[in-house]
Amino acid sequence: MRRLLRTLAASTFACLLLPLGAAQSNATTTSVQASPISMTSGFYTDPHSGPAAWAAANPGDGRAAAIRDNIASRPMARWFGAWSGDIGAAVGSYVGAADAADKLPVLIAYNIPGRDACGGHSGGGAGTPAAYRSWISAFASAIGTRPALVVIEPDSLGDFSCLSQAQIAERNGMLRGALTEFRNRAPNTWTYLDAGNPAWIGAATMAQHLDGAGAREAHGFSLNISNYFTTGENTAYGNAINSALSSSYGYTKPYVVDTSRNGNGSNGQWCNPGGRRIGTPSQTGGGAEMLLWLKTPGESDGNCGVGGGSAAGQFLPEVAYKMIYGY
Repeated sequence: MRRLLRTLAASTFACLLLPLGAAQSNATTTSVQASPISMTSGFYTDPHSGPAAWAAANPGDGRAAAIRDNIASRPMARWFGAWSGDIGAAVGSYVGAADAADKLPVLIAYNIPGRDACGGHSGGGAGTPAAYRSWISAFASAIGTRPALVVIEPDSLGDFSCLSQAQIAERNGMLRGALTEFRNRAPNTWTYLDAGNPAWIGAATMAQHLDGAGAREAHGFSLNISNYFTTGENTAYGNAINSALSSSYGYTKPYVVDTSRNGNGSNGQWCNPGGRRIGTPSQTGGGAEMLLWLKTPGESDGNCGVGGGSAAGQFLPEVAYKMIYGY
């Protein structure tokens, strides 16, 4: 009921902002779409995240309280890929839990064929484009009409230097298809294509990549996923991308910034660098549409840096603990 009241209020307010004639004209053809933010009462905190599970299983560990209070208790994204098993069941369960709590879930779809082509630490993905289409369709269908935010395939538009032109065209087709699936099957979901980070691809080139992947049909784009650049650096980059989108393609898009690990900024390394720190918790605004914890602090980037010997996505309590204090 609370969501219905918020939705009605948002719709009524939006109608009041329209000229009278426009409101009357639209009333017979379309209804005002409420945003997933207005449909919920804040971001969802996953009680089964890696940090939460570790803290619950290790209550006697001296690091547990700090990890529980500073990381596990914060809203962050859940990543979905082949490891998720039945994707419809996995997504449906997660979004259902958030819906029951009247909170907004943030999900990341990470299963495109040839994933992480340049980095290599998180390689894999669906075996074929057809398999990916089936997977992403089931993902979107499992959300249905419930509110959600979904980031579609981190790194996918920054990896072009490691792909052939035929592979780029194929990837763009899969991304455009994913956007169509969410538009048709998950109408209360805001989708974001990933636009890398300020040190990876120039803004004008990234704008070209975004448009080729169908960004016009997405709600927006995401920045800094699994990286460390400051919020200021990312907002400057996001604004530059929008300037290029506007001048070259005639539109702009909202963007979100991953602040999960950018409290100390970047030291130029991306794979488990030491001395990093957690950043601003998930919130709206902050120079972007939203600041979100998209990467889980303490999860490894791969067998590298201070995470030597680990696998990408593995939770490392010592890394998480040090990230709380910035050392």
